[in-house]
Amino acid sequence: MLLKKIKGNTFYIDMGKTNIPFYKIDNKRIIMLDSGFNKIDREKIQNVLDSNDLQPVGIICSHAHADHAGNNMYLKKKYDCIIAMSECEAFICNSESNLKFYYNNQYNTYTTYDIRDHLEYMVCETDIIIGEEQHCVELCGIKFGIIHTAGHSPGHICIVTPDNVAYLGDALISHEVIKNAKMPYTYNLSEDLKSKASLYNLKCEKYIVAHKGIYQDITKLIEDNINLYRNIAARLYNIIEGTMTMEHIIKNAIESFNICVNNTLKYIMVDKVLRLYIEYFCEIRMVKMEIKDGFLKYSKVP
Repeated sequence: MLLKKIKGNTFYIDMGKTNIPFYKIDNKRIIMLDSGFNKIDREKIQNVLDSNDLQPVGIICSHAHADHAGNNMYLKKKYDCIIAMSECEAFICNSESNLKFYYNNQYNTYTTYDIRDHLEYMVCETDIIIGEEQHCVELCGIKFGIIHTAGHSPGHICIVTPDNVAYLGDALISHEVIKNAKMPYTYNLSEDLKSKASLYNLKCEKYIVAHKGIYQDITKLIEDNINLYRNIAARLYNIIEGTMTMEHIIKNAIESFNICVNNTLKYIMVDKVLRLYIEYFCEIRMVKMEIKDGFLKYSKVP
């Protein structure tokens, strides 16, 4: 069964690779926590909603990534539901231009055509903006707790339902995902590590991890997530030898992490993730940049 109960009125849809939670207001109306991955998840989500006679009246979105906000506009158009997002993530989704700017800041290859083809249902007006100092939000008379966990994305949030069940979005990944993780994505590693550590203070009865698991205790999971990112950062740092271009670093990383790169999209993904780790090294003054022989090169700070 795709639809599973966690506690009280808190349920989730098992999408295979991800969990999409929702809170039941009554037998029909629900508030979704994220909207899934555009065309890939849309039919399955729609089938679950139809077969269980459920109507989304609101969506609280953890962050503006395609696998979490990919059906926002689709559901808003179909059900006239209210969308709530953090201020930063709402800005990203506000227009095609904003999405293009955000994704080009990472991929460097997204055209307006790509936005319309792959991310069109992310573009929508957010009805309720969740401010950085705001720790709860009310939708349709239901109050949800908000924990700000910037790092994986600029304005990532975790959401606590009235049943004291926390949806962690991508603030943590499950032990199953950790086992196979090679170079997990983080927008800002410094902030991400702080946000992960802050979750030690969160006391809920159950925890939902988008990728992918249900937990009663996340103490060990937090520790293992922090260690994973620190260990990967250390491995990447050790790849830097002498003075290297980014392309040289990427080549060494692909070989060291045994990453299969058989198409340009995969290479672009590795490039994007690696650059964010290198940015972290520069931020904490472990790596410096310089122009040498007409190339931008990186080297360790002595």
